[in-house]
Amino acid sequence: MAATRMVVIGGDAAGMTAASQARRRKGPDELSIVAFERGRYTSYSACGIPYWTGGEVDGPDALVARTPAEHRERGIDLRLGTEAVEIDLDRRRVRTRAVGDGTYEWTGFDHLVVATGAVPRRPAAEDVPGIDADGVYGVQTLDDGEAVLDGLGRDGVRRAVVVGAGYIGVEMAEAMLRRGLDVTVVDRADQPMGTLDPDMGALVREAMEGMGIAVEFGAAVREIRAGDDGRVRAVVTDRAEHPADIVILGLGVAPDTRLAREAGLPLGEHGGLLTDFSQRVRGHDGIWAGGDCAEVFNLVSGDTEHVPLGTHANKHGLVIGTNIGGGYATFPGVVGTAVSKVCELEIGRTGLTESRATAAGLRYATATIESTGRAGYYPGAALMTVKMIAELGSGRLLGVQIVGREGAGKRVDVAAVALTAGMTVERMTSLDLGYAPPFSPVWDPVLVAARKTAGKLRE
Repeated sequence: MAATRMVVIGGDAAGMTAASQARRRKGPDELSIVAFERGRYTSYSACGIPYWTGGEVDGPDALVARTPAEHRERGIDLRLGTEAVEIDLDRRRVRTRAVGDGTYEWTGFDHLVVATGAVPRRPAAEDVPGIDADGVYGVQTLDDGEAVLDGLGRDGVRRAVVVGAGYIGVEMAEAMLRRGLDVTVVDRADQPMGTLDPDMGALVREAMEGMGIAVEFGAAVREIRAGDDGRVRAVVTDRAEHPADIVILGLGVAPDTRLAREAGLPLGEHGGLLTDFSQRVRGHDGIWAGGDCAEVFNLVSGDTEHVPLGTHANKHGLVIGTNIGGGYATFPGVVGTAVSKVCELEIGRTGLTESRATAAGLRYATATIESTGRAGYYPGAALMTVKMIAELGSGRLLGVQIVGREGAGKRVDVAAVALTAGMTVERMTSLDLGYAPPFSPVWDPVLVAARKTAGKLRE
């Protein structure tokens, strides 16, 4: 009897985790695995690219968790430089094109894993003239990271403009600052970090300015000007012109679902593939999806959303591989937790913002407190701001945002657990958290925020 064939499109976190997990459960005689990856790398940390380009960590090899050779040694037929161009659901096969010589080939499957990831948002040339000028870079793959470093190595690169002030934008602003460049960040939003409420985003903006990063918010990019040599010279917004020797685009990403859409697979409101809790594409047996090309269920709002994070991608892959390998696993959903930093400032968030809670039809109260990450008398104690949102009536925690210095960012994990457990803010006030002066005040900042929020609800 022939082995069942598993075909994977995409060689990063979700796809190769699925392949590796399925291989652990079934040998080559039971399950053959073919994986297609159009690039040169597999199983790498895209999240580490800002720290590599900033000179804090080595790369690119240090950012690779498992090399192509290691995958092949485990019995996975991994084909690099091979791009999937068509999915034929009726005949259960995938058409691929070799990037090198352009040859096409069909490969049949019993199980198909769609792990195509996401694509960077990039304005069209007709909307932003000059967007394709030499010296304008996106940041998505290790190849992108190498291109940025090559750009930084050119003579006369002194001024960087980062377009976009989300996670990648602020992290790349730090990277450019660490490289000794003059840095300007521009964004059409009124404050950085659109996943925070504006009042918390304003704290990030204030800190960025204090670090020497020039900012322009509430302004759209109209043009990128290049010199006679085709190299970028300036970024023009509707209010100002910012000289630039290098431009980094940090405008976020969108699910890469062109293949899925053309094949007729179901997509959600945010453009990502829709799956059930086993990561099976809805209505299609043997078709699976995970990672940045899929939407996830938000446990707090009850809606699906697009959350492109490696943490989710690896979990999706583990679930898919377990199920294809004959086991049973599910991915119940997310609460929307993320952390980032810009220099010494740490930023954490989980759950819903005020705008998201309003969109979900929830009535809520908020409270914001300032505290220190250590006992106030202990050396190095630094301020952090914690904002908490809770549902009126039930008292259920809805979201937490934290902005501060050392020890601020990962404190959001306490709130993430509380959200997952469906806890009320009143119940949170009695959480038995660790205390010692080097790590926390007697009342941890998250508990102080919970107390204040509970008081607002009682009012």
